[in-house]
Parts: sequence; C-alpha cells; structure tokens
Amino acid sequence: MSTHLEHKSAAPASIGCAIITCSDTRTPESDISGQLIRKLLEGEGHRVIEYQVVKDEPYQIQLRVALGTINPAVQAIIVNGGTGIARRDSTFEAVDAMFEKRLDGFGQLFRVLSYQEIGSAAIMTRATAGTINGRVVFSIPGSEHAVRLAMEKLIIPELGHLVQQLTK
Repeated sequence: MSTHLEHKSAAPASIGCAIITCSDTRTPESDISGQLIRKLLEGEGHRVIEYQVVKDEPYQIQLRVALGTINPAVQAIIVNGGTGIARRDSTFEAVDAMFEKRLDGFGQLFRVLSYQEIGSAAIMTRATAGTINGRVVFSIPGSEHAVRLAMEKLIIPELGHLVQQLTK
C-alpha cells in the first residue's frame, strides 16, 4: 500500500497556476489576496501563468475560468472572492455550475478549519473545489486570512497530488 508521502514525492514539482480575483472594488494594485496567493505559490516553486481581476459577474467569472482551462500551461486555477452570501456574491454559482467533478471535502475541511479560527461565522463561506477540463479549480473567500488558511492548510499541501491524479 502506498503512503501519502509517496504520492507527494511522485507529484509534479512545479504546477502552472491561474489566479482569478472576483471583486467589484479591487484592482491588481490593491488585490492583497491575489498577491498573497501568488507569493505562496511561487514560494513553493509553482508558476503563476495567468492573473486577472474580474467583476463579480457570473459571465465574466466563467469566461476567465474557461480561458484558464484551455491554456495548456495552466494545471490549477485558484479563484478568490465572491463566496459569501451578500447579494453581489456570485462566484460560487458561476464556478460550481462548471464543475465536472466536485471535491466536496475541500469545502467541508475549509469550513472546519475556519470554524476553529473564527467560530460560527464559518457557515457563511461557500468555498468549493472541483475539476474542469482536466484542471483542478478552487474557489475560496477573498479575505487575506481565508486565503492564507486555504492555501497553507489545504491547497499547497495537495496541489501536486491533485494535478497528478488528473493526469492518470
């Protein structure tokens, strides 16, 4: 039987990633969360192939995700922002509608980890993940704290393994 560490050692060392920030107010210059995602990915040796800030509009989000999934250099897409329950938060619906396979455990674990840190407010996040066209796609909240939690505790530790599984 193989172990988790064996899976990690067989995983690709450098993953090509796209970052999409969904926000009606942020710009590339003010996007602290997008910049943090880039820093954390590059700090682990991954490559940021694409980076975009888009309005929290379903069509714009879906278009950006779709373009990322047809870029052969992109193996993973990280979408941040728009996962709450406010009227303008539409990222969950836009991304979830595109999934071919869902990784339900990602959202469940993210909410458990969030609950441990922020308490019952964790129920408001609709963080999710799945696959689209052979790419792993994560949709996470846009706060700096939530980005750090998702990236450090869940995404970065499993990114190579997930991409490896999609190539089998």
